[in-house]
Amino acid sequence: MLKYDPQSSGPQYLENLATGYWFSEALFTAIELDIFSLLDPHGKNTVEIAKQLDCESKALERYLYALCSLGLLSQFDNIFFNTKISSEYLVKGKEYYQGDSILWRKYLTGHWQGLRKCIEAGGKIDLSSPQSNSNDLASRIRKYINAMDNVARIKVNEIVPIFKGLPLSGNILDIGAGSGAISAGFLKEFPDMEATLVDISQVLDYTKELMTSREFTENISYCETNILENWHLKKGQYDLVVLSNIVHAYSEKEIQHILKCSVKCLKADGFLLVHDFFLEHFPEKATLFDLNMLINTYNGKVFEGSWLRQQVRNCGLHASNLISLETDTAVIIASDNKENLENLCLDKTSGLIKEIEGLGFKEVYSVPIESIHVPDWTPVHCQFGCKSFGKLSCPPNSPSPEETRNVLKDYSLALLLEGEPPTNSFQKLVLQAEKKAFKTGYYKAFAYWAGPCTLCENCNTQGQCFRPEDTRPSMEGAGIDVFETVKRAEIALQTLNSKSDYCKYFALLLLE
Repeated sequence: MLKYDPQSSGPQYLENLATGYWFSEALFTAIELDIFSLLDPHGKNTVEIAKQLDCESKALERYLYALCSLGLLSQFDNIFFNTKISSEYLVKGKEYYQGDSILWRKYLTGHWQGLRKCIEAGGKIDLSSPQSNSNDLASRIRKYINAMDNVARIKVNEIVPIFKGLPLSGNILDIGAGSGAISAGFLKEFPDMEATLVDISQVLDYTKELMTSREFTENISYCETNILENWHLKKGQYDLVVLSNIVHAYSEKEIQHILKCSVKCLKADGFLLVHDFFLEHFPEKATLFDLNMLINTYNGKVFEGSWLRQQVRNCGLHASNLISLETDTAVIIASDNKENLENLCLDKTSGLIKEIEGLGFKEVYSVPIESIHVPDWTPVHCQFGCKSFGKLSCPPNSPSPEETRNVLKDYSLALLLEGEPPTNSFQKLVLQAEKKAFKTGYYKAFAYWAGPCTLCENCNTQGQCFRPEDTRPSMEGAGIDVFETVKRAEIALQTLNSKSDYCKYFALLLLE
């Protein structure tokens, strides 16, 4: 609903942006009323719910139907039930309860009202009350840790599998550990390891309570440290150093200090794990989270993964590509031993997609070969309707539909690359993408770009191609029905009414 499409988005998109808070307020209220815990496990009717919540029944019923429309409740025979997502994540006491995190977002809404003032001032405006005391601070820290714990317990389930199959053992150093959920996830998978949780004293007091309640006692130690100062930790003693959701809270200079100290603590052959928001992954959320840092911190910001990878390399480590999680964050893993990174359980294609997006494409989509539609009518459109017909990379000199269908039989995976004019720039990006795929290990990588070849100012139609190593056939010139192929990938694409309409370009990159 909030996905912007340059061809089709209009006033309704703006309306959806403007009313986005309606959705969050409906969710906040449900968490505050604890409706989902009330309905677990068998559901209730409106009268029962109204009585227990002390609400007016007709207004409540309207609200419950709104929650149904959001996919948070279902209704049958006058009984309201939790849906799967609500049952798993919004019922108090469940393992992956997210209510604390959601209510922390509500707490931040007041700060977001000051966004304009922060922009005008160039950063955070201090909104703390002069009457605030240590009890207020302790309460706020606990709420924050609970909120981040909700999130971290989900994230670690995406992170730990990357290390499965490795003989990971020894010591974990968890910097800015918060609730300790990341270390707890690793200790659950690798029970022979031990973890040192590092944070400020106000945080660690609560961390100890949480870890003890989860029966992590014997293999856990705690270290009170201001990570912006000198670290009084043993050098070269840790097999895994974790920086989870730490980077976004600090400035470039501060991060460089934290990375240098982290690397000094790392054993030879050890791993450095950085988990955070990065601008290349889920950019809508990442850029808004960057504003959240502008509003709520003095130095925090969201970085590009490429910048952080370079800082890691400056510390003498080999760094993985940005590894996107299914959720809104990503990880970078580093080691002084390059072979260690090759043994991680990584999705090679996902890493390549992020690298290709970093070249400047709007979107990159993984598509099955079966979704590529190659009919026989496309060359007719080239011959009768295109002034480039006869050029060396166009029909009749480009692959016929039959030849293209035969080529596709040797592949099982492809990427659709979405970009925009100018044609020459787009085609050069496509060549870069093909080269990246080859270097990643896809030795059969081959690209079909958009439009007639524009590499030369004048095509040598009467002789040999001047740049055969660089030219590629277009998708349509090789018989591919671009509109149908894009449609099958569930990507919005429409014909243009005028030259001023936004134009989308697509290329096809065959991988393996």
